[in-house]
Amino acid sequence: MSSTDTTTEPGAAKPLNSKGKVIFASLIGTTIEFYDFYIYATASVLVFPRLFFPEATEINALLSSFAIFGVAFIARPVGSVLFGHFGDKFGRKGTLVASLLTMGIATFLIGLLPTASLPGWAILAPLMLVVLRFAQGLALGGEWSGAALLATENAPKGKRAVYGTFPQLGAPIGFILANLLFIWLNFALSPEAFLDWGWRVPFLLSAVLVIVGLYVRLKLVESLSFQKVLTEEKVAKVPFTATFRNHWRPVLAGTFIMFATYVLFYVMTSFTLTYGTKPASVEAAQAAAEKAGKPMSAAEIAGFVPGLGIPRGDFLWMLILGVVFFGIFTLVSGPLAEKWGRRKFLLSVTAGIFVFGLLWFTMFGPGTAAAIIGLIVGFTLMGLTFGPMAAILPELFPANVRYTGSAVAYNLSSVIGAAPASFVAIALWQAAGGSTWLVGLYMAAAAVLTFIALWMTRETKDTDYDNNVA
Repeated sequence: MSSTDTTTEPGAAKPLNSKGKVIFASLIGTTIEFYDFYIYATASVLVFPRLFFPEATEINALLSSFAIFGVAFIARPVGSVLFGHFGDKFGRKGTLVASLLTMGIATFLIGLLPTASLPGWAILAPLMLVVLRFAQGLALGGEWSGAALLATENAPKGKRAVYGTFPQLGAPIGFILANLLFIWLNFALSPEAFLDWGWRVPFLLSAVLVIVGLYVRLKLVESLSFQKVLTEEKVAKVPFTATFRNHWRPVLAGTFIMFATYVLFYVMTSFTLTYGTKPASVEAAQAAAEKAGKPMSAAEIAGFVPGLGIPRGDFLWMLILGVVFFGIFTLVSGPLAEKWGRRKFLLSVTAGIFVFGLLWFTMFGPGTAAAIIGLIVGFTLMGLTFGPMAAILPELFPANVRYTGSAVAYNLSSVIGAAPASFVAIALWQAAGGSTWLVGLYMAAAAVLTFIALWMTRETKDTDYDNNVA
């Protein structure tokens, strides 16, 4: 079946993509994409500093690992332009298949990559990790928008925000799958075996998930919205140029609408994992370093900043508990965004993120119980803000540049919001001598920028999605 197939029933208003097929195809793809993305994020904290930067100090190795983690966010806007071009010119289906393949192949190859400790790979191993991380970001740059359009362009009238929550649900599901696998490996293997080969297993297993995702997506047909672009001969010659020439304001608005969501998520996941598992005292850090066979230097002792000292496995369970709330409230957000409108609903949630940032130090500092409350509250807000994004960002653009416009906005936001979030949060934590109050202010400032962007943006709930062609 070609990507421009328009199989419909007589008198039907929508292509013959059943509700179940649309939900599963949009969900499975983003679940796989985010699973791949999260196993890298987890490995960048747990093992990559030691495997790819063995000669660096502990903090420099961690920062180097996070820097490579950030490479994907630079690649994401490039992916949004590349996949958006083909998605707006030739159709959503083929583009979704291509993005899934790119992510799957890159992730599988990371699982086969030699480490820097092998002779001749001291420089080449980190370099190859950068290249494959770039490919991951390239794929995710095209995946999200395609999955969002798959869901919303096939949604019944008045249900776009509800359908849009299903590709968003792939984020918490992918996170839970990735971390459950890491927890199981941590339980089943010795630390030496995990560091030697166990960390590769999640990357290699992604190939199985990719096969399932490809099978489902190859059975899709194109949406009515894109079919009208074709039949009316309104396909943009160069979608990227058309987007920035005629729709730069929605791109700018969408970039900052997504900004606080990105900062919140990467502080809640990558930063809290680092902070939560860091020893609570220099004595505990020295004991752990001695046990690992890499004693702390005088400089490392002098520059030590405390964390919560929670064992890695325990903190991963805490994260999973928080992400369950992320998933639940992602689904809750759809009906609320339909009832109240995207703008009004997201303004209230963004105000909640602002308050959460101001109160951050009361939860991430006192101890384990407070941190659990913080994770639950933060991930609840994450679900509420992330769920409607698959509706509001595409609704800002007409159908013939919708893929490019929404993808570019979403991924430009990743450059200014997600890419530096972990690095900035760690730097602020270091600057405050182990306190996290500056991290909370960083989050609150991000919420202010998003609140302004939403305040200046029109309501998109009643946009004519199918007939809106520029």
